[in-house]
This record gives sequence, C-alpha cells and structure tokens, in this order.
Amino acid sequence: MIDRPDPEPSPQDDAARAGWLYYVAGLTQDQIARELGTSRQRAQRLVSRAMAERLIHVRLEHRVSACLHLEARLLERFGLKLARVAPSIGAEIDPLPSIAPTAAAEIERVLRSTDPLVIALGTGRTLRATVEELTSMECEQHRIVSLNGNISPDGSASYYDVIFRIADRVRAPHYPMPMPVIAQSTEERDLFHALKPIQSVLRLARGANVTFVGLGQMSDDAPLLKDGFITEAELREMQALGAAGEIAGWVFDSDGRYLETSINQRVAGVKVVAAEDRSVVAIAGGRNKVTGLSAGLKGRIFNGLITDELTARRLLNLAPV
Repeated sequence: MIDRPDPEPSPQDDAARAGWLYYVAGLTQDQIARELGTSRQRAQRLVSRAMAERLIHVRLEHRVSACLHLEARLLERFGLKLARVAPSIGAEIDPLPSIAPTAAAEIERVLRSTDPLVIALGTGRTLRATVEELTSMECEQHRIVSLNGNISPDGSASYYDVIFRIADRVRAPHYPMPMPVIAQSTEERDLFHALKPIQSVLRLARGANVTFVGLGQMSDDAPLLKDGFITEAELREMQALGAAGEIAGWVFDSDGRYLETSINQRVAGVKVVAAEDRSVVAIAGGRNKVTGLSAGLKGRIFNGLITDELTARRLLNLAPV
C-alpha cells in the first residue's frame, strides 16, 4: 500500500478544529495558537468563524434557576402543558441562538419516546435553526409530517421548509406537503386538497400527537411579506383587521382568533389549534414576537411554549432583569 500524505486542511477545517479545541477541550486561544502553529489573532478569528458558521454546537445542560422560575410562572398563568425558557443573551440581540438548542433538546426528548408518535412541524427561520441543532438519531417508530405547503410563490421549494432536514437527522418516515404555502385562489387550494396523497398527509397532520411551530409577526417586517407570500396591500388589510401573528400561514387577531380573510381562505396547510389530548408547542422569542405570542396564548392556539428569559418576562409583564 502506498502511503499518501494527509490532505492540506481547508480554512473551514482549521476553524472546526479551533472551535473544537476551545469549546470541547477547553484550551485558551494562546494554547490553540500553539497547537495550530499560528498567531493568537488568527486563532481568535478561527474560533469566531467556527461559531458563526455553526461548525460547533453548544448546548447548556444545567437548568438555570431563574429560567425554571419563569417556566413555572408561564405554566400557571397560561395553563400550558409545557414551558421551556432559555437564558437570554442580551436585550437587543436576536435570541434565536439561545432558543434553538433548547427547542432541539425538547424535540429530542419527544423523539426518544418508544411509543410511535406522529410529529407535525411548521416551517420558518426558527424551526430551521432548531432542526440544525438536533443530534443524529434513529427514530423509525415515528412519523414526521409537515403542517403546510413547501412551494413558494415562484414555484421553488420553500427555503425554510424543514421536513427533509429533520428526516435526514432522525431517520424517520416523513410526509411533506407538496403544494403552495398559500394558493392563488380557493379553487386552486381545493384542487390540491382533492388529491388523495394530499388528503392522506392532511389527515396525518391534523391528528398529530405533538406539533412544533414557529410564529410570525404581522408588523411591517412580517415573514409572510418578506418571503413573498402576501403583498404589502394584503398585509395592510390584515393589520386593519387586527392581525397579531401567524402560524403556518394562518393569521390570527389579538384574541387568538383566526381572521376571516381571503388570505386565510387560501392557506393550503393545516390550521393549528391546541387540544387537551395533543400538544402544540410554539418556539419563538424576541420583542417583535410578544404581540403574536400573547394573542396565541390568549386564544389557546398552542399549549406549549419555548422561548427566552426576556420574552417570558414580557409575556408575564415582569420588569426585565
């Protein structure tokens, strides 16, 4: 056998190794620089790149007492089945990097069940980030189903659809919903719903044991608008009707009631409503999500919540720490 020299490490290889040495081995940046034969400044940049590119995943295993207290308050105030609160990372910082690992741990807990479950998932930035935090598992006993369509207005696959990503991670049978997120007309939606494969997926999603959803705000930066699913005129119309948030494309008001609008009549996926025998868990955080979360809690659209400290305190009308 001919010995071949080791391939030259790529910049990403170096970043991954630096991140591993820092977060797993516990080395200082000076030690990493010596280990890699580089300068301290470059070692620092490599560690930063490892985190920025999600090459290293960090998960907090200790339950912070302040977070546990907030969880208990949320359970009591809103009658939730589940509450998970992640430590906040700053008042003006996007809390997603803190919430996603916490949500991933909860999804993994559900997936470890030996009883066969149907697990439904929405779409969006938060759920995509959460799925990226999942560890690899073998979950052939479960079925994973999408709550909403995966086709964007231009006909392309929705960038934030997560069903295929999670299926790769957990090796479970999965059921995408191959139709538009919002149809062009009620007639088009009905045509999709008349297809037998679509009917099977819809039935599976409606009967899911556990559902995980993100939540979109209905302010001027609404994800439905940014992603091209609605026009600015349609957003203004729904804002005038009191739109507070949306889940899986379905828009609801400040009382947590789904609006009677032309948009909701064209949403192709499943309308989410919590039930006593089913868990619907919203994963969301940040100042711009508070209005929608408050409305969803009021209307019992979901009965579980995974969020961060600052958002939890705002929902409970507590002063920030």
